[in-house]
Amino acid sequence: MKVPWDHREDPLEALRDGNPGPFEAFVRSETSTFLAFFRRLGARPAEAEDLTQDTLLKMFRHASGYQHQGRFTAYAFRVARNAWIDRARRRGARPQEAVGGTDEENLRPDPISTREEEPGVALTRRDEADRLKSALAELGEPHRLVFELGVMQDMPYAEIASLLEVPIGTVKSRMFHAVRKLRQVLGEPLDA
Repeated sequence: MKVPWDHREDPLEALRDGNPGPFEAFVRSETSTFLAFFRRLGARPAEAEDLTQDTLLKMFRHASGYQHQGRFTAYAFRVARNAWIDRARRRGARPQEAVGGTDEENLRPDPISTREEEPGVALTRRDEADRLKSALAELGEPHRLVFELGVMQDMPYAEIASLLEVPIGTVKSRMFHAVRKLRQVLGEPLDA
């Protein structure tokens, strides 16, 4: 998350107390974070948008009963994770089956390559991003989720354990196996 949404800046507490400003700021600031989160879990662009909207709408609708417990960031990702699981259940498929997309979706410009840089550098970045995306798609959903939260969202293991409702040892094990699998898929030495 871009802003540390801690207790004194908790958007849902402010919304519950009749002040929508912090929640609106949260939505403006973090929509792209949730979109990227769902895309890295394997959602297509339109599905990631729907999931992001579902996540933010659930948070808004349940603000009146919200009770602050722990970090707001962990709560927000718990709601996002539950939206992902709910979507998979409604679809009747496992979440990792959503990986992929149409050729049209894959042709959208990559934000990394839209910066002004040498064409070769942009192409290399795009290739590396594609390789990583393919490698992440080979991880099972529990490992991909731990990797996403730990590496991409920079969450501590204790928060991930709380969010996923698993022991911290399970988080460490999943991270170890995720990194090991990614190294295998990417052709990097396992002892690196």
